[in-house]
Amino acid sequence: MRRITIGSLIAAAALLVPFGFGQAAAATPATATYAVDQDWGTGFQGKVTVKAGDTALPTWTVEFDVPGTTTISSAWDADMVKSGNHYTFTKKGWAGPLAAGTSVSFGFIGAPGGLSAVQNCKLNGAPCTGGPVNPSPSPSASPTASPSPTPTVTPTVTPPPGGKKVIGYFTNWGVYGRQFYVKNLHTSGSAAKLTHILYAFGNVQNGQCTISDSYADYDMAYTAANSVDGVADTWDQPLRGNFNQLRKLKAMYPGLKVIFSIGGWTYSGGFTQAAANPTAFANSCYNMVEDPRWADVFDGIDIDWEYPNACGLSCDASGFSSFKNVMQALRAKFGPNALVTAAITADGTNGGKIDAADYGGAAQYVDFYMPMTYDYFGAFAAQGPTAPHSPLTSYTGIPTAGFYSDLAIQKLKSKGIPASKLLLGIGFYGRGWTGVTQSAPGGSATGAAPGTYEAGIEDYKVLKTRCPATGTVGGTAYAHCGNQWWSYDTPATIAGKMTYAKNQGLAGAFFWETSGDTANGELITAMSNGLK
Repeated sequence: MRRITIGSLIAAAALLVPFGFGQAAAATPATATYAVDQDWGTGFQGKVTVKAGDTALPTWTVEFDVPGTTTISSAWDADMVKSGNHYTFTKKGWAGPLAAGTSVSFGFIGAPGGLSAVQNCKLNGAPCTGGPVNPSPSPSASPTASPSPTPTVTPTVTPPPGGKKVIGYFTNWGVYGRQFYVKNLHTSGSAAKLTHILYAFGNVQNGQCTISDSYADYDMAYTAANSVDGVADTWDQPLRGNFNQLRKLKAMYPGLKVIFSIGGWTYSGGFTQAAANPTAFANSCYNMVEDPRWADVFDGIDIDWEYPNACGLSCDASGFSSFKNVMQALRAKFGPNALVTAAITADGTNGGKIDAADYGGAAQYVDFYMPMTYDYFGAFAAQGPTAPHSPLTSYTGIPTAGFYSDLAIQKLKSKGIPASKLLLGIGFYGRGWTGVTQSAPGGSATGAAPGTYEAGIEDYKVLKTRCPATGTVGGTAYAHCGNQWWSYDTPATIAGKMTYAKNQGLAGAFFWETSGDTANGELITAMSNGLK
């Protein structure tokens, strides 16, 4: 990745110390810095970071020129206006003021590649480099006086974002049959490796966000043995259940973020009505997520709509713009500081689900997207052919051309979505068939292989010993044992996928879901180590 600094300090007037003596002190002004995030020859992804100085920036505008052969096609996290080869970027209306000493970034896609620098850059009318605007001698200065020495300023380069995101789903129903509690995230060592938890799921009913399981969420009483901190719940405490356990976990891991995920496969049918009145929907979601009883637990909202303007368990025909409208309303209601995210389709085929909704237009309102790069193939096609459910790349004989992770990532990038807002999805489970005689992918089957909770699906922690991997294809693993054929990711294939995520400049990776890992968290360890 190449980084080119166009500015670090705007000139500040030297202030004389009171009583006319002492050394002049320079204020720290606002700055703007340009960097090339990615360059692939025919195009590039650029980023500008605006940093406030000693005082807050209520608003900001960055403008600059590019060569006549360069065109910027789209931008995010800023409003863009083009006039010839001059581009102006203005703070989004929903974004709040920039506090003193803090920074914010916006990005854009342009073509061709090779834009190593921009010209005539200005931040709120002053040079981005921090130099004065056409400086002239002070009227009171003596013609013969020696000019005051100009302080030497060392330009600062904005460092790349620290650390990749490692995000995992925690399901509220896992506390029942699976007996998987928030405590397990601590005892397995996984909580220390997670950056975010997606709490699944809230429901969508009558156009509003609603709680799906109040008992698991905030009423279930925990024993000392099952509690994160070893302290049992009492009958009269104001908050119990998973929410209280997450509160305790966050106290133990202060950097951990928790996001309330809404929808999922089962509850996505309600989004059609929600999209008819996005503002009312956003208001209801805010009231639920920020309920005073647990407002400190959640750091934002995640929308898992399967799928806008397309079909999942049910079909939606709310229109191409519906997803963008919903995300815009959520951002407006939750404000600039809350996390607003979305788990989205990974169908990168031409005319597929990514093309069905305005994911590119909605990206400006979203902190990051999680394309669900798994479940491409499985025993929902009962007779096969057998195929890995989460291929990273294509391979000879893939049953459906284009059903692989890399194509989805590239398709989303082509929509103007920056790599820094995309995560790669990993399944902590396998999908399998029975009645299979062929070891290599592409064999026929008679139906779904038996699973602990659902036919055709099994946790990694079970498969690693019950049906160990016998080969790899498309960057993931498969296993043939007896008459069963399974596909799943292992620590080794996850390491390869994390290398891909880093090479692509992705924000990190996420997984479904926490209870599928081993008791010592070997899959999340592979993710965390692979992203370093």
